[in-house]
Amino acid sequence: MTPADLAALLRTVTVTVVRDRGLDDAAVPESVVVERPRHADHGDYATNIALRLGKKLGVAPRDLAGWLADAFAATDGIAKAEVAGPGFVNIWLAAAAQNSVVASVLDSAAGYGRGDDLAGRRINLEFVSANPTGPIHLGGTRWAAVGDALGRVLAARGAAVTREYYFNDHGTQIDRFARSLEASARGEATPEDGYAGDYIAEIAAHVLAQVPDVLDQPDAQRLETFRSVGVESMFDHIKTSLHDFGTDFDVYTHENKMFTSGLVDECIGELKANGNLYEADGAWWLRSSDFGDDKDRVVIKSDGDAAYIAGDIAYYKDKRNRGFDLCIYMLGADHHGYISRLKAAAAALGDDPASVEVLIGQMVNLVRDGTPVRMSKRAGTVITLDDLVDAVGTDAARYALIRSSVDVNIDIDLDLLRKQSNDNPVYYVQYAHARLSALSRNAADLGLTMSTSHLDLLDDPAEGDLIRTIGDFDEVVATAAELREPHRICRYLESLAGAYHRFYARCRVLPQGDEPAADIHAARLALCDATRQVIANGLDLVGVSAPERM
Repeated sequence: MTPADLAALLRTVTVTVVRDRGLDDAAVPESVVVERPRHADHGDYATNIALRLGKKLGVAPRDLAGWLADAFAATDGIAKAEVAGPGFVNIWLAAAAQNSVVASVLDSAAGYGRGDDLAGRRINLEFVSANPTGPIHLGGTRWAAVGDALGRVLAARGAAVTREYYFNDHGTQIDRFARSLEASARGEATPEDGYAGDYIAEIAAHVLAQVPDVLDQPDAQRLETFRSVGVESMFDHIKTSLHDFGTDFDVYTHENKMFTSGLVDECIGELKANGNLYEADGAWWLRSSDFGDDKDRVVIKSDGDAAYIAGDIAYYKDKRNRGFDLCIYMLGADHHGYISRLKAAAAALGDDPASVEVLIGQMVNLVRDGTPVRMSKRAGTVITLDDLVDAVGTDAARYALIRSSVDVNIDIDLDLLRKQSNDNPVYYVQYAHARLSALSRNAADLGLTMSTSHLDLLDDPAEGDLIRTIGDFDEVVATAAELREPHRICRYLESLAGAYHRFYARCRVLPQGDEPAADIHAARLALCDATRQVIANGLDLVGVSAPERM
């Protein structure tokens, strides 16, 4: 019985108790909270349903808790229920109900943790979207890991997810990039507002190799050549780096397309027609303050050029035209203002602003020997995705970037991520999987197989803790999807690895010496196989490998 199963059971029993007492069963909430107590002697699970419901029914919570505890204890699958504190109910599951989780995991295999709560949702998930003017820096690397993991988690709960990269090939930064390439090709100093680093020299050399006469071309043509060939080369590098990092995209949308396709003009016309775009001081303004933004935004500047938000509005419209009912934007720490303006743009176009979600990611710092690492040879001024992978490997880099909430700054300790010890979180989890795989091989060598026929023998406290931790996985994945927080998967995996290591230290899984194989060994092997499956499923959701040997 998983926590979700128990919650559903408790709600059914609560409705019956309330109705039998002549009270209004419509007051019973749709969801019943079920939690693991901090102390094992307080039960397997606890619920606060009496506290939530008592006031609504006009009944003292502790009295209601007593009625519920009696009814819970008489229900199949529950061994005991007791009132605690002001109205909590502590619950002990019957062994058969608790241990059935093991069989459920083995039956579902790779499907365990997946669900259909987001079925029917079409989600556009836009992340990274770094300008093609340099390698992916650490902030973009964090989004590459977290965005990919979030896409996996949302898909696991039934959503149709499209991962999208918004290719910024329109604007002044591209012109500065092209001028920087030309200066490098001529052997000149980097322009004052240009880009520096070894990669600029590499791409400039690539342009010269592709178009040997580029420096002899007329000014406009020459700059366009450096722009087009240079941007393509840089973006090829970005896509290769992301792919090697385990992050791929379904769609690459060009910002310039918003303008060349006429969609920007179309959106401006629509906003003028519905009155949400007005003229003042020679410019055209979006009435974004009417929709929750802190001020109105210029869409068409007084010189007639489109402001950056014009492309954003068109891009949102483009996503909606493609049938997405939810557009998630994953943006950097300096983009807080985009939350209200993007929602305002959606509302101004007549859409529900809830169709826009903006996640803001905070900064990443690298530390080595307790000292911040600040220099990248290739990029010149920043640490890149390639630098991080070269230093610690893809698995360690991804896991370290995903395991913390994106709304906090994080320090990545390069020394720690290289350690093969329990202090290294990704090693701790992967080692548990490798240890379980070795256990399975050793069992096969002994001719032993797991069996779910005797799960009732799993009555040790360490076994119970491991089983209940396994049972939490489905709810953890569902919550990670609902809150857009894939870091919950990592933290759960570390908890599961800890529960397994404690179980292994206490409970002998394989017979020793001449000891004959017994039913308990087969049952514990089943528990170990289920644990290994859940760890593998969890690591897959964050895009990290589950090694069988380490």
